[in-house]
Amino acid sequence: MNPLYIVLGIIGAIIVLGIIVTIVIYNSLVSTLKQVENAWAQIDVQLKRRSDLIPNLIETVKGYAKFEKSVLEGVTKARSAMMSAKSPKEAAKADNMLSGALKSIFAISEAYPVLKANENFKALQEELASTENKIAFSRQFYNDMVTKWNTMILVFPNNVFAGMFNMNKEKELFEVAEAERKNVKVDFSDMSK
Repeated sequence: MNPLYIVLGIIGAIIVLGIIVTIVIYNSLVSTLKQVENAWAQIDVQLKRRSDLIPNLIETVKGYAKFEKSVLEGVTKARSAMMSAKSPKEAAKADNMLSGALKSIFAISEAYPVLKANENFKALQEELASTENKIAFSRQFYNDMVTKWNTMILVFPNNVFAGMFNMNKEKELFEVAEAERKNVKVDFSDMSK
């Protein structure tokens, strides 16, 4: 057998192997990126669902907690911030504001036994609790996918291909800021304001 044919065969095999490796890495990058986008969409769906429940909750609480105008305004403001959030960082900040405001509403219900016993309020509270669980699960899944993506684009040889295909931008995790981890303080000492 001619040595030239052997060399050409080896070069051809290397080229074919290089093409296969490129296709496999590109497809895994695209697949993981789409999983990250889907995970974010799932968070967005649950945040929207919670935002849609909030006006009903506010209307129910308004009738019983007439002195809690500032809490209700805080919930409305937090909901608006959530609806206008564009990035995971903005959404996380708005989510934390909204969670704190909702905790205040549920704390108010403790001071108003009639409200706490209201079937509408109970149903909304259960819906929100269910939605909060779904948000937590979606957030965890999103952060898992973002971690997978960020790792994938940093390891060799994926980092080379990610750079070639302009897919080398890390994604933000959906995180809670340290200052926003504190418990919400609700003070019922002066209910007449």
